[in-house]
Amino acid sequence: MLSDRIEAKWIDSFARVFELSKIQPGDPVAILSETQSRKINVDLAELALLRMKARPFHVIMPTPAQEVDVPIRSTGASNAVQGMKPVLAALSSAAMVVDCTVEGMLHSVELPEILSKGARLLMVSSEHPECLERLVPDPALRPKVEAGVAMMKAAKQMRVTSEAGTDLRVDLTEARCGGGWGYTDIPGTFTYWPGGLIAAYARAGAIDGTVVMDAGDVNLTFKRYLERPIRMRIERDYITDIAGEGTDAELMRSYFAAWGDKNAYAVAHLGWGMNPKARWDALTMYDRGDINGTELRAFAGNFLFSTGANQFVDRYTLGHFDLPMRNCTVTLDNQMVVERGRLVGALA
Repeated sequence: MLSDRIEAKWIDSFARVFELSKIQPGDPVAILSETQSRKINVDLAELALLRMKARPFHVIMPTPAQEVDVPIRSTGASNAVQGMKPVLAALSSAAMVVDCTVEGMLHSVELPEILSKGARLLMVSSEHPECLERLVPDPALRPKVEAGVAMMKAAKQMRVTSEAGTDLRVDLTEARCGGGWGYTDIPGTFTYWPGGLIAAYARAGAIDGTVVMDAGDVNLTFKRYLERPIRMRIERDYITDIAGEGTDAELMRSYFAAWGDKNAYAVAHLGWGMNPKARWDALTMYDRGDINGTELRAFAGNFLFSTGANQFVDRYTLGHFDLPMRNCTVTLDNQMVVERGRLVGALA
């Protein structure tokens, strides 16, 4: 277990991310947290902002009661704000919101209103600061992420294959594509730290094929490396069959079924990791309570297959899996961007 002592080096890390996000002296910056937030990250954000002579203020929400019987993990859709208008007014009037909620506000229903007046939002993933320190954003990553997003937006189809048996086709027509590099200096935008991911939310009915997770691929909702393969059949966005023997497949089938919700079986977003500093093996280095696992979504060359909500087609559910996969090949139309788990061409 890592210590939660305040370290000067961690204040430096937070200050560096805020500097990259162009926080200026005198800027009002909201630090959004909840009663179950990782307090050391809240404190580090405040100390770094004060060092920079910004004007931080805290918005602390009680962590809401859980309304379902199933544990909810890593959705990016915090419900801490609860749609409260005074809270939204405070957040939207800030120059930046430092999001330290447990689940994060990236897919929350309140995010558009928070950004509506030009506020920026930086989601600090609920990681121990030792992890955040290693993954302070590198400005050199930004142009590569931007190039990858442009390539995805220009493409009509994404295909993902692997020697394990994955063969997935995604119609990118009308897809919502984006990416993050760990900081934001553009009014009305959001990002997340650690960053380094390119992802697409496809239009309804655009995804078909087979996804085979192999041994060593990751179920981030469970913070668990797979030991045996799992094969999933996808038809018009929905997983229709989950085949596999052993505990990994049983756990996945159980969690999907627990929601009693067809949308829990839907594909959420698809993309690939871009961050060469992020590590596939990072889960082995931390106690589960010390890590949220965002690093593994971003490690360079992974194919990230995610299930659950897609707000762009009005599909909502609390059931969610983020599933980083190694050794996949990703092509956009006929252009390869990831070859057997390695970035290629301009993205390498």
